[in-house]
Amino acid sequence: MKFTALVSVAAAVALLATGCGTDPDADQTVQGTGSVTFDLSPAQSGRVRTDKVDALAAQVPQAIRDRGTLIVTGSSGAAPPLRFYASDDKTTVGSEVDFASLVADVLGLELEVQVADWSQNFVRVDSGAVDAFISNVTVTEERKEKYDFATYRTDNVALEVPLNGTIDYKDRKSLAGKRIGVGSGTNQEQLLVKWSEQNRADGLAPIDIAYFQQATDYYLALASGRLDGYIGPNPSAIYHAATAKQTKIVATFSGAGEALQGEIGVLTKKGNGLITPIHQALEHLIANGSYQKVIDRWGLNTEALTDSRINPPGLPKKG
Repeated sequence: MKFTALVSVAAAVALLATGCGTDPDADQTVQGTGSVTFDLSPAQSGRVRTDKVDALAAQVPQAIRDRGTLIVTGSSGAAPPLRFYASDDKTTVGSEVDFASLVADVLGLELEVQVADWSQNFVRVDSGAVDAFISNVTVTEERKEKYDFATYRTDNVALEVPLNGTIDYKDRKSLAGKRIGVGSGTNQEQLLVKWSEQNRADGLAPIDIAYFQQATDYYLALASGRLDGYIGPNPSAIYHAATAKQTKIVATFSGAGEALQGEIGVLTKKGNGLITPIHQALEHLIANGSYQKVIDRWGLNTEALTDSRINPPGLPKKG
């Protein structure tokens, strides 16, 4: 799954949620639903940490152990609470960074976070410039031909509508004739195109699919009524609905379609020797409770897994 790039969304959402006060720390946190408070600061003093596990660290390829760092790339875009720029507009934070940090801890490595456009992340993995791609990446059958995955979250997408939206969602037919926004090149776009084609085949109006350049453009279109709905990553929809208080979620579904529960995984190049220690690190984090602490910190309980899997069934190939 991919999310469109957006610079300084953290500050933008904070202003939407808290207004333009005089408190210099006002844009450091945003109150979510219930007891969750999202930390937008670059310091991330509440980041979850854990201890090295020598037996797992010993499985890391020697070249990486000698270097002493785990180099992780991810989207330069903003999809809070997953991966986004902190209030300084330059430090990458979010749950995806926290998960990467914990894996590095277990493997006895320092985390090096890099940023690239979506397609360039795959290129960096291919070239060996980075060790892993951790940025809301869905397991797909096509990707499994070149890459290995160790899963750590479910892949769910959400239909977000204005607070006064009129969509009574029951199934894809509920979206016939509706103007729905979706990110280009994403798995949720693939779902929406398929649903539109099925609606047309059933004699219904197709879905009017709309594309914008940035996440804030979708949100502004929702708020102004230019969109009937927007389909994007469920965690981001939860975050936006809870903090901006302009929209609501009316449906969630697997990012892999009706027949399969999609999963998000750490992506590595096949044969680079990292997938087994990363998988075992994730299993250790689930067992010792550190994983759940990250889930709780970023309000991701609907995305939690009970165990990590290597290369589970993924989103089917197109066609």
